[in-house]
Order: sequence, then structure tokens, then C-alpha cells
Amino acid sequence: MDSEQMIEQQMLAEMQAQEQAAAKEKDMKIDLLFDLSLQVSIELGRTKMLIKDILELQRGSVIELEKLASEPVDILVNGKKVAEGEVVVIEKHFGIRITSLIESAERLKNLGA
Repeated sequence: MDSEQMIEQQMLAEMQAQEQAAAKEKDMKIDLLFDLSLQVSIELGRTKMLIKDILELQRGSVIELEKLASEPVDILVNGKKVAEGEVVVIEKHFGIRITSLIESAERLKNLGA
């Protein structure tokens, strides 16, 4: 092997080492985010009510929402919509099956809103 090939191999090895170090640093940075706690909410629907109507609410009262029962529910993370889903019942508990995710570009746009 001539000296030119040795130099090329050394340069290639150095570049690979730098790429590996950069990837490891990136992984370490993202690992910091894994332990963050975020508020996840499910929105079945919304409505507007007068204060006098709210004060008249009692056990058994029904509040009509603007969404239809067949429409997907919104999945919010820290108040921002990230997905839609459908309500499921697992044994005695409610759950949400994610049916669609909001596009990354739309989620990023909503962060600034």
C-alpha cells in the first residue's frame, strides 16, 4: 500500500470517528428530553355556555358539544394538537387509538402560535 492510500484511509477513519462522535453527542442531547413530563389531553369537543346556564348544571345534566359522536377526538400535548384518534374501551377504562398524526410542518407552525 502506498503512502497516498494510507493517507486516504487515515482521513476516512478520522471522518468516520468524527461522524460517530457527532451522532453520540446528538443522542446524548436528545436523551435529556426523554425525562421531560408533558401534559397530554384529549378533547372530545367544545361548546359555549352562558354563566347562568353553567350555574344551573346539576348531576345528570347533558352538555351538547359541537362535534358529532362519529368525529375523531383531538389529542393535545401541552395544549397543541398533535394527533386525532378514536375512543376505545379496554376492560373498564377509556383509551384513545391514534388514527392520524398532524404533519411535522403543521406541528412546528403551531409551536409558534
